[in-house]
Amino acid sequence: MHDVLSKAAQIQLVIFDVDGVLTDGRLYLGNDGNEFKAFHIRDGHGIKMLLDAGVDIAIISGRHAASVERRIADLGIRYAYLGVQDKRTAFNNLLVRLSLTADQVAYVGDDLIDLPVMTQAGLAVAVQDADPFVRQHAHWQTPHRGGYGAARDVCELVLEARGQLGSARSRYL
Repeated sequence: MHDVLSKAAQIQLVIFDVDGVLTDGRLYLGNDGNEFKAFHIRDGHGIKMLLDAGVDIAIISGRHAASVERRIADLGIRYAYLGVQDKRTAFNNLLVRLSLTADQVAYVGDDLIDLPVMTQAGLAVAVQDADPFVRQHAHWQTPHRGGYGAARDVCELVLEARGQLGSARSRYL
């Protein structure tokens, strides 16, 4: 765990996949063709705590959905790449755009499409119910499943490693 905390202390940007990470991975399709997703409120609050602590957040997703755009806007996430087939290109664009090295970035994924970025990121995180092959390539695995608090786990890990978790929580006492 010491190695994970050491990596997490360097993080300036956390990138989340959406389906299977911020959601449980299921797609709800209405008869009208609309797509619905469920997001966990605690994940959203963890993201806001991380943003308040000065850590940037980005989304890289292979799918494009209006519900994801709305959630991104609600949370104040400034960097989003939706409908991306090659996540590595989006990752490299973020590095240049934010003047970061890969060691300063955490990537949270759950499936094979996430591996090209996970293997480059300074902190590769797999959600608890990620594909077993993906979990083998992660530095850390969340205690919670995707869509059920996994993003909050990552946010609190980074805050803890940076020595900011206590102050982030104490605002509520």
